[in-house]
Amino acid sequence: MKKKLVLKPFVVPMLYTIFAVVVIVSLFLSIKVVDEKENLTYVNESILDEYIPVISLEEKLMRPFTDQTVTILSNYYDYQSSQEEQENSILYHENTYIQNTGINYHAENSFDVVSVLGGEVIEVEEKELLGKSVTIRHDNELISVYQSLGEVAVQKGDRVVTGQVIGKSGSCDLIKDSKNNLHFEFYVNGTTADPENYYDKKLSEF
Repeated sequence: MKKKLVLKPFVVPMLYTIFAVVVIVSLFLSIKVVDEKENLTYVNESILDEYIPVISLEEKLMRPFTDQTVTILSNYYDYQSSQEEQENSILYHENTYIQNTGINYHAENSFDVVSVLGGEVIEVEEKELLGKSVTIRHDNELISVYQSLGEVAVQKGDRVVTGQVIGKSGSCDLIKDSKNNLHFEFYVNGTTADPENYYDKKLSEF
């Protein structure tokens, strides 16, 4: 005669408890995985690190400084501009008048110089008349040049993002009356252009 299997009174509640714990843990883990997947959509613009930008065609050209006290010392020379503007865009050095191929910015105090767009530093050098100089290549055949720097914070080959500090204002032999100066040049398709006409313009518009 076979013996019947008789479960003790505490066994059934214990089995229900174990089952309930397994279900709760499974639900918790599945919710956590969903949350992690959702978080993947909120990514910083810089995926690899802060020095390698993800360039967007909606990125806008910013001014090469953020200090609101910076003013224009001398304009870009444009033959179509007014006589007054042309006079303010002529540089004088050793009995020679020079048409300004950039804009000279000035402030009472030293100010940070920043990259106008993300790109690659292709040259860091010191020029005889314009002092310490940084050249950055951007997308869409754009080049920005920052001269008369007092300090340089980047090296050739560095990747920079829009608004990253690349140096500080300084002085140079060409502009002797200013101690906190930035000579900024902007090239579009290999030709100098007046940067004041391009600020806040989207990269896709070049």
